[in-house]
Amino acid sequence: MGIWDKKYNNSMEKRLFNIETRMEEGETMNVVGHASVYNTMSEDLGGFREIIAPGAFDDVLENDVRALINHDGNLILARTTSGTLKLSTDEKGLKYEFDMPETSYGKDLAISMKRGDVTQSSFAFTVENDNWETKDGMDVRTITKVKRLFDVSPVTYPAYPDADDLVIAKRSLSVYKEKQERLKEEKDLVKRSLLNLNIELQKRK
Repeated sequence: MGIWDKKYNNSMEKRLFNIETRMEEGETMNVVGHASVYNTMSEDLGGFREIIAPGAFDDVLENDVRALINHDGNLILARTTSGTLKLSTDEKGLKYEFDMPETSYGKDLAISMKRGDVTQSSFAFTVENDNWETKDGMDVRTITKVKRLFDVSPVTYPAYPDADDLVIAKRSLSVYKEKQERLKEEKDLVKRSLLNLNIELQKRK
């Protein structure tokens, strides 16, 4: 675990998307893609699914964000504060763009992407606001606002459903479950109270 992860591992989450990334070759190789897409149900993340709502990234586009390989801070491809990484949002989701650096690992990644060996992107973030609901027996989390965006990364393989960062989301799920259980208990209590009251009224007739 690197210094980056040690600093933020209590709140940082990572998500992976199967996305199409476009590479345009000219004097430099330009990489354009989406690190996240809106209104798309995720795979089963180990007991729940997830949706990212439109506008979730609106407040984090000015963050100091890196483009990394496999979330590895030693393999930096671009950075927003240097002007080499451009972030924006469109109707699809969170869009990123950068010129592939003339580094050894940049050239290796370019070859892997051309061959189709690297076809997925991930992003690291923390959550400001989310909500939970149960749909068709499955717990669904909707992220409505991202608090901090750390990096966007081409990745070689997904880390979940057993990734440690999903523990953070599952904590939120536990809170939701506890609230649902309390609501159920309160409803049952009200139902029992009304039933007892009805019995008492029947006795007095």
